[in-house]
Amino acid sequence: MSIRHSLLALLQDKPRYGYQLRVEFEDRTGSAWPLNIGQVYTTLDRLERDGLVRNDGGDGEGHVIYSITDGGRTEVAGWFEAPVGRGNPPRNELAIKLALAVTIPGVDVGAVIQAQRGESVKALQDYTKSRRDASANHRKADTAWLLVLDSLIFQTEAEVRWLDLCEARMAQHNNGTS
Repeated sequence: MSIRHSLLALLQDKPRYGYQLRVEFEDRTGSAWPLNIGQVYTTLDRLERDGLVRNDGGDGEGHVIYSITDGGRTEVAGWFEAPVGRGNPPRNELAIKLALAVTIPGVDVGAVIQAQRGESVKALQDYTKSRRDASANHRKADTAWLLVLDSLIFQTEAEVRWLDLCEARMAQHNNGTS
């Protein structure tokens, strides 16, 4: 996830200080990816260094206000226009966990799969309920949250299908038909 580009996108609306950016990011993404306030300010410092935002000074209440520069607008426009690359997939803790579980003697891989399936199905139910609740509203923020929820639902459904495949592979392996 590009915090850099997310902050630039939010600054296109209006100048903001760090905490406002954090709140806006979490509101628009339904807090699916909590954002550390320290990361926000570190990123703002780098964006300012790179000439993509400018420090507009304080607001009189101890907050430093940042605004996007023309270079920042160009940068975020390029981000929106470019597809998200698939070159280096993010680390998937579950895939790593199962890959190691099948190679470590004494690990009950079936139990690992079942525990994860239970967690994934619960998450899927929670996401589906949240989607139903959010669908009742028609604000832009709700539309953004619905897009995030749809993504989470599809990812979780795929995870459950993958766990089914893992279980089938383990059964084949245990039967000697791998």
